[in-house]
Amino acid sequence: MDRALLAAVSGIDANQTYLDTIGNNIANVNTVGYKNESVGFVDLLTEQIAGATAPGGPNTGAGINPISVGSGVRVGSISNDFTQGSIEQTNQPTDVAIQGNGFLVASQQGQSYYTRAGNLVLDANGNLATSTGALIQGWQANGAGVITTNAPLTPITIPSDIVIPAHATTEITMGGNLPANNGTSSTAYSTTKTAYDSLGNAVQVTLTYTPTATPGQWSLQGTVAGSSQDLWTQPVMVQFDPSTGQLKSITDSDTGTTYNALSAGGQPQSISLPVTNMPSNYTFPTGDIWDINFPPPGSSGALTQFAGQQTAAAVSQDGSAAGTLSSFSIGANGVITGSFSNGRTQAIAEIALASFANPGGLADQGNLLYQATANSGQASVGTAGTGGRGTLLGGSLEESNVDLAKQLTNLIVAQEAYEANTKVVSTADTTLQSLVNMP
Repeated sequence: MDRALLAAVSGIDANQTYLDTIGNNIANVNTVGYKNESVGFVDLLTEQIAGATAPGGPNTGAGINPISVGSGVRVGSISNDFTQGSIEQTNQPTDVAIQGNGFLVASQQGQSYYTRAGNLVLDANGNLATSTGALIQGWQANGAGVITTNAPLTPITIPSDIVIPAHATTEITMGGNLPANNGTSSTAYSTTKTAYDSLGNAVQVTLTYTPTATPGQWSLQGTVAGSSQDLWTQPVMVQFDPSTGQLKSITDSDTGTTYNALSAGGQPQSISLPVTNMPSNYTFPTGDIWDINFPPPGSSGALTQFAGQQTAAAVSQDGSAAGTLSSFSIGANGVITGSFSNGRTQAIAEIALASFANPGGLADQGNLLYQATANSGQASVGTAGTGGRGTLLGGSLEESNVDLAKQLTNLIVAQEAYEANTKVVSTADTTLQSLVNMP
């Protein structure tokens, strides 16, 4: 009789834990990055009443199975289900969802933690952290935006006062259309583009196309505001195919070298020109050379020569003034890229991811943080998209993977099991009372 009471009590205790776990799952159905917990039961030690006997001879009888009575049940495990939760787009720059099996690496009070919760925040010092203050780990870029991922992990910082230096112009790309030149035209066409010197000073560069007596040929020369001198010693000769209107060749008049407009690999054909007459009030590197780029003939944005409207222009250049951070985004590879006020972008940092041989062996520390254990194995830390760590989706969050319908069903099952065990206690009590009241 005591055995029935003890077994029922163990069942009540185990199912209470089951109810607690289900309640916790339901409570966290809307918790970002929460992983569903499931309870596993195992039976307690059984008492063997009689052992098994082997079969005898033909006339001595059959074998007998062992006889044993169980002592109840206990919780054998409470495990986390690390399957992917649904992804919700939030458009918040600090939010990030992990697509795959990886974990964000975080540090707090000198301890290393791992989490799937990507609802990150920036503190007053620009540190990227979890909502409970654990610092997200990764690799910080240097001033040139270069990230070294084989260096030790450090807390990721995104200061709002990041400034990238000015970048002197070294390339100008041409495009648009020049009116067809049959060799008799004398009308020149000019376009002005803002370039930048090494200190970020704006330089107004005027590029002028002048038709020559050769059909389809134009000379290209540059001047800078504040100076009447030509920018280059000799102009660039730009030759079009008169029958197709497409760019045919570019000639460096200074060296006499002619380049086929259709460069190898379909890349823009570039001609490098020493800048010899830059006014002294601008600061450019000594011996500065500009590349004048011409997109391949027939490509989008290629310079053409068709009868009609003049649209030839310097469509882009690579220089910029100094810039401050305007916004940032997190890429699939974990790289945090900053967009700056001067229109440039540059890497700021890269988020590290960790993977484990047995994620189920991680120890839940609360606050959606986990720690490695002897059964999880050590963390394999690396970059997103490598080593089975998954990729990142910026501006999104991974929702809880709790199936509410299943949890409500489990709740009914646990309740019935709990009540059934209380019935066993009640029945055992009635039976004992009967024994006590025997005459």
